[in-house]
Amino acid sequence: MTPGRPDPGLLTNPRAERVRSVRRLSGRPARVRAGLFLAEGPQAAREAVRPGPRGDVAARDLYGTPEALGRHDDVVVAARAGGVAVHACTDEVLAEMADTVTPQGLVAVCRPVDVPLDVALGRRPRLVAVLAEVRDPGNAGAVLRAADAAGAGAVVLSTGSVDVTNPKCVRSSAGSLFHVDVVVGADLGETLAALRGGGAAVLAADGEGDVDLDDLSDAAEHGEGALAGPVAWLFGTEAQGLSAPQRALADAVVRVPIHGRAESLNLATAATVCLYAAARASRRALRRPPPGGPR
Repeated sequence: MTPGRPDPGLLTNPRAERVRSVRRLSGRPARVRAGLFLAEGPQAAREAVRPGPRGDVAARDLYGTPEALGRHDDVVVAARAGGVAVHACTDEVLAEMADTVTPQGLVAVCRPVDVPLDVALGRRPRLVAVLAEVRDPGNAGAVLRAADAAGAGAVVLSTGSVDVTNPKCVRSSAGSLFHVDVVVGADLGETLAALRGGGAAVLAADGEGDVDLDDLSDAAEHGEGALAGPVAWLFGTEAQGLSAPQRALADAVVRVPIHGRAESLNLATAATVCLYAAARASRRALRRPPPGGPR
């Protein structure tokens, strides 16, 4: 078989049991029973067939129309290199498998990507995002994407948070779900205690916080304050934010300053600002010479 070419034998029956079993993965009960989930579209599929942070490949199968498999030859080659089975199918079959109304030609069936908390923290990440009961899949996926872009090593979702394998969450993460260590169903208090025990400052992002993010960033320029070392950011829901007991678990409650007339920032935007502030401070700290000058 020539690399980059689809397997012979086109799947043509949208009512076949194999097709229906893939389609059922759009629902949580089927995902739980099968231990599998869907990654739709070229970007998500591309990242699903590549090795993740621990060197393993999440995707088990890649389905695509002949046109899409030919157009995204790099995805097919990477899938084969990672031991992922590639199946060509008709547009009708792919439409039956996909969760979206207008699928983009590729669907990957993936194994779970979450890891235990001790495994994620054992890698000693300098930046971690913790989501406290964030239930909206679009918001969770967007924060995952922002955390990945900022260089975070892990994203932790507390008990009561959305299922990260929800198709909308997977799409919103734009492939970032496969790039960082993801911990699900974590006890919030235990998680923050473990992060703090590992040397991270725990900062809660809240519009009513008594600490200004700009002030923390200014202090970090001189190697001082919470942003000068490893940081775990705690984020709450879009509508309710963090509860008083959740805020009490943090070392400081930090607000993103509003310099214009906007009423507030949405969760994904606020998380992006906070994560990038910590990432910039971390890079500065790692470049700073040790006390007493270079050795």
